[in-house]
Amino acid sequence: MADEVARLMVSRLGGARRGEQPSLQVMLRRRGGALPRRLRKHAHRLAQADQLAAQPKIARQQDMPRLTQGHRALVKYLQPLGEISRWQSGLINFAASVMFGLLILAAVVIWLMVMRGGI
Repeated sequence: MADEVARLMVSRLGGARRGEQPSLQVMLRRRGGALPRRLRKHAHRLAQADQLAAQPKIARQQDMPRLTQGHRALVKYLQPLGEISRWQSGLINFAASVMFGLLILAAVVIWLMVMRGGI
């Protein structure tokens, strides 16, 4: 649960180097101030529960409905962030692919014309 929230925070709010997958605790230290106060409390609870999950007896004593509610609230907040930029980057990638294909096609047509003596 906490890993998913940390991954969403990295992708939506930044704060991690390329290839790095920091824990939720680290992300809260780096970019926690970008979250609304009520969600920051949920995130701190999730980070604490993630640390306690390493000990099975203590992990079973966690308030799972409250943690699940906090997880849902964080995911609901983080999911739509950056949606426009993802659309824009998708469109740019598509346009670049089409242009590259047209460039290759033009190169092949010119090569064929040169080989046949048309130019």
